[in-house]
Amino acid sequence: MTESEQLRRLNEGRHHDPHTLLGCHPCADGETLIRAILPLAESAAVAGLGSMQRVPDTDLFELRADSASVPAHPLIEWQEKHTASPHSDILPYTFLPVPGELDLDLFACGRHFHAYRFLGAHPTCVDGVDGCAFAVWAPGVERVSVVGDFNAWHGLAHPMRVLGDSGVWELFIPGLGGGENYKFEIRNRHGGIALKCDPYGRAMGLRPESHSITLGDSDFVWQDTQWMEKRAGFDWQHAPISVYEVHPGSWRRRDDGSFLSWTELADQLIPYVSHLNYTHIELMPVSEHPLDESWGYQVSGYFAPTSRYGTADDFRAFVERCHQAGIGVIIDWVPGHFPKDEFALARFTGEPLYEHADPRKGEHRDWGTLIFDYDRNEVRNFLLTNAVYWLEEFHIDGLRVDAVASMLYLDYSREDGDWLPNRYGGRENLEAIAFLREMNQIVHGLFPGAVTFAEESTAWPMVSRPVELGGLGFSMKWNMGWMNDTLTYFQEDPIHRKYHHNKLTFSQIYAWTENFILPFSHDEVVHLKRSMLSKMPGDDWQKFANLRVLFAWQYAHPGKKLQFMGNEFGQWSEWNVKTALSWELPDSNPRHTGLQQLTRDLNTLYREQPGLHYLDFVSEGFRWIDCDDCDQSVVSLIRQSEDEQDDIVVVLNFTPVVRENYRIGIPSAGTLHELLNTDATIYGGSGVSPGDNLPTEPVPWGGFEQSVSLSLPPLGALFYKVRT
Repeated sequence: MTESEQLRRLNEGRHHDPHTLLGCHPCADGETLIRAILPLAESAAVAGLGSMQRVPDTDLFELRADSASVPAHPLIEWQEKHTASPHSDILPYTFLPVPGELDLDLFACGRHFHAYRFLGAHPTCVDGVDGCAFAVWAPGVERVSVVGDFNAWHGLAHPMRVLGDSGVWELFIPGLGGGENYKFEIRNRHGGIALKCDPYGRAMGLRPESHSITLGDSDFVWQDTQWMEKRAGFDWQHAPISVYEVHPGSWRRRDDGSFLSWTELADQLIPYVSHLNYTHIELMPVSEHPLDESWGYQVSGYFAPTSRYGTADDFRAFVERCHQAGIGVIIDWVPGHFPKDEFALARFTGEPLYEHADPRKGEHRDWGTLIFDYDRNEVRNFLLTNAVYWLEEFHIDGLRVDAVASMLYLDYSREDGDWLPNRYGGRENLEAIAFLREMNQIVHGLFPGAVTFAEESTAWPMVSRPVELGGLGFSMKWNMGWMNDTLTYFQEDPIHRKYHHNKLTFSQIYAWTENFILPFSHDEVVHLKRSMLSKMPGDDWQKFANLRVLFAWQYAHPGKKLQFMGNEFGQWSEWNVKTALSWELPDSNPRHTGLQQLTRDLNTLYREQPGLHYLDFVSEGFRWIDCDDCDQSVVSLIRQSEDEQDDIVVVLNFTPVVRENYRIGIPSAGTLHELLNTDATIYGGSGVSPGDNLPTEPVPWGGFEQSVSLSLPPLGALFYKVRT
C-alpha cells in the first residue's frame, strides 16, 4: 500500500496503526517529518519549530525540521475551527506502547489475573510526560479511537493502534489525568460505528449517563492490616458465619428519598449490623448498572463501583470501616450474564465478542440478557481479573456468585431444540464449569481466607468440594432445597403441618453433601411472594411467633446463615427497590422490636456457642433426639461440637399449642441451662417457659439413658446447654 493510500485511510479513520504515519519520522536528508491529525484545527504549528502545513483535503498537518532540533515529544499548538481558540498538546504518536509483550501473551492465554492494570484507562507518566494510557481489546475491527470531552467526542482526533494480532488497541494521550469523560469509538469491518464504554473502566457516569471516567491509581491508605492478616488464617469451615444481605440503595434513604452515600451507610449500617451481631455484610451488586430495577444484576461496568453512592475510594473507606468493626464484606458477583445495552459489552465490535455468537448458547431468553463466551480466553480473563480486582483493590472478603445453575446447564430454562449440546452430547456447559473451577482456584490461591458462595439451585454434585477432588471449588453453596422446603412447611396452617413433617427433616438426607449456607434472601420477598412475616399463617400474634421459631430453626440447623434486610424486624410489605425499609415498625411496635432483639440474641448465641457452628459441615455436628413426632409437630435435636461440654439441645414446637410434660432424651446426666426461649416476653412471646436449671432424670427415652420433661411454648423454640 502506498503512503498516499495509507494517508487516505488514516484521514478516513480506517487505519489500524496511525503511529506509522503520525508522530516523528526521520527522512533521508537528515530532517524529521512531524505529522499530526487534527480534525478540529484550523491551523497548527510545532512549538519552537514553526507552522505546519495542511495536507490538501485532509485533517493532517505536517512540518519538516532539522532532526537535531526536534524534541522527542513535540508540542503542537493549534487554533480551533470557527472559534480560533488556542490549544496546545504534546503529540501522542511519539510514545512506545505501554502494554508489554508479556501482558499481551498472558492475556491471550487467559492467564493475566491482573489484566485490569493495563487494560482500560490509566493516568500515568511516560518518558517524563504525564498523561493517560488507554488500552482496549477489540479484535477484527478497522479502527478504535478514544473520544471524550477533551476532543469534542471526535472519532478521528485520537485513533489508536492495534498491537500485532492481540486484538488490543492502545494509545497514550499526554495531558490527560483523572476525571475525564471518555468512550471508545469502534469502526467495525463492515463500516458501522459504535460508541462503547470501557469494559475495564474503573468509574462511570451516574445513570442515565453511560460514559466511562478516567481514574488514577488510588492513594487510599488502608488501615485494616490487622483484619487482613487475621483473615489469611480464617478457618471459615469451623467459624460462625452469619450474613446480613443488603441492597445499599434501599436499606435506608435520606429524607428527600435520595440514596445514602457510602459514608452515610458506614455511619448507620455498620453500627446496626454490629448491634445485631452479624459477622458479615453481603452487598447486592455494587458494580455500575444502568437500571435501578435490575437490583444491580445487569452490569454495564464490571470494574466501576456504582456512582450512586460515591467514589471508589468512598467504597474502600466503607469496607475498611466494616473491617475495623469486625465485619466481613461479601459482594454479589455476576459472571453469568450481562445486558444488551448498546453502550456496553453487547456486540462490542459490531459482532458478538464477549457473548457466544449462537443465541442458543449466548442468550438468556427469559432474562433478556447475554451469556459470556467462556471458551474464549480473553473473555474468561476479563471475568477472572474482575474477581481479583474486587478482592485486591477493595479488600473484599468473599464473592457470592449469582445464578450458577444458569451457567452449568446448556438447556437452562430452554425449550427442546433451543440449546446446543456439548461435544459429548450432554447438557453440561463444560467451558463454564472450567471457568468456575479456575475462578475458585485463583480466589483461594491468591487470597487465603476469602470465601466464595454459589447460588446454585439444582442437585449438581460437589459444588463446594475442592477442584482437585472433582468439585467446582466453592467454599459454600446456598441451600435452596432447605429454604424452599422450610418456607413451604411454614406457610402451612399449623393444624396441617403434621402432614408435611418431612419438609423439616428431609434436609438431613443431604446436609453433608455440601458446605451449606442457609439463605432467606431478597429473592424470597419479591414478585408477589410476600414478606417473610406476611408468609406466616394465623393472626398477628401467630405470624410473629411463627417467624421467631422459623429463625430459631435456621440457627439450629447445620449450615451458615443469611438473612435479607428487613427480615430481622418483620417487615410487612415486600421489598421495594425504590423505597427504604419500613423503619417505623421497629421504632414504634414492640413486636417488631422483639423480633429484632431475637435476631441479635440468636446471632450472639450462634457466635458464642461452638456447638452451633464448629461442626456445621459434618454429620458429627448434628444428632436427632426425636424427628418423628409429626403428630405434635415437634422436633428435638443436639448440635454437637468437638467437646461434648459445648453441645446444645434444641426443641422446637411448630404448633400454637403448649405441650405440657413433653419428654425428650438427653445424652448424659446433668442440668439443663436455658440459653434462649423464642417465646420469652422480651421477644413478644407469651412467656411460657419450662424454667431454668432443669435436672435430667434417669428415665430412658428414645434411646437415651437420661431424659427431661418440659413444657413447650406455643410456636416456640428452646435452646439448652447440659451442665454435668
